[in-house]
Amino acid sequence: MFRTISIAAFVATFIGIALHSLAFPCGGERRWCPLGILRKLVHLFTLFFLEQKLSLVGIVKKLVYLLAILCFVVLAITGFYPLLVLDEHISGYLMMIHATFAPVFAICLAVLAVMWARNNRLAESDWPFFERIVRRLTQSRTPRPDTARSGLLGQKIGFWLLVFLALPLILSIILSMFPIFGTDWQELLLAAHRYTALIFALVAIIHTYLVIRTQMLH
Repeated sequence: MFRTISIAAFVATFIGIALHSLAFPCGGERRWCPLGILRKLVHLFTLFFLEQKLSLVGIVKKLVYLLAILCFVVLAITGFYPLLVLDEHISGYLMMIHATFAPVFAICLAVLAVMWARNNRLAESDWPFFERIVRRLTQSRTPRPDTARSGLLGQKIGFWLLVFLALPLILSIILSMFPIFGTDWQELLLAAHRYTALIFALVAIIHTYLVIRTQMLH
C-alpha cells in the first residue's frame, strides 16, 4: 500500500512541477526550458563556493544547508529505494547508512530552522497574493500574477511545513527504538515515520523547485 501511494505521489509531484513550468514559465516566453533550470540549479550550488563577500554567519548557513541537502539525498535514497524499487524493508548496509546520516540531518534542520526563521517569517506584504487569487476567481480579467512574489511565499510556506514535519519525522523513529511501546504501537510509529518522510520529501522537492524559479526571475 505504501509503495503504491509513494510512487503515485512522486509521479504526481513531478508532473505537477512540469505542468506548472509550462503554465507559468520563468522568462517572458511561454516555453519550458529544462536546460535553463538545470544551469540555474548548478549555478545555485556553485554560489556556495564562489561568493567572496560572506559574513561568518552566511558561511555557516550555506555550509549547513549544503550538508542538509547531502543528508536529505542520502536518506531519501536509502529510505525509499528498498521500498519503491526492491519492494522490501530497509536493512543491512542501507540501514546503517540511513541511521548514520539521520542524526546529522536532524541537527542541520534544527540549525537551519533557527537561522532562517527570520528570513522566512510571513509578513504583511505576502498577503496581497491571496487577494489576487480571490480577484482571479471572481473576475473575468485579472493582471498576470507576480510569479516572483508567489514563489517567495511558496518558499516560506514550504520552509515552515518542513520545520513542522521534522518533529513527527524525528520523534516517530526515536520513540520506536525504546522498549516502552508494544508491537502494535511500534508498527504504528514506523508507519507514521514512513508517511511523514514521504510528505517531507514531496514538500522538499517542491520547495527546491520554487527556490530555483525565484532565483531565475532575479
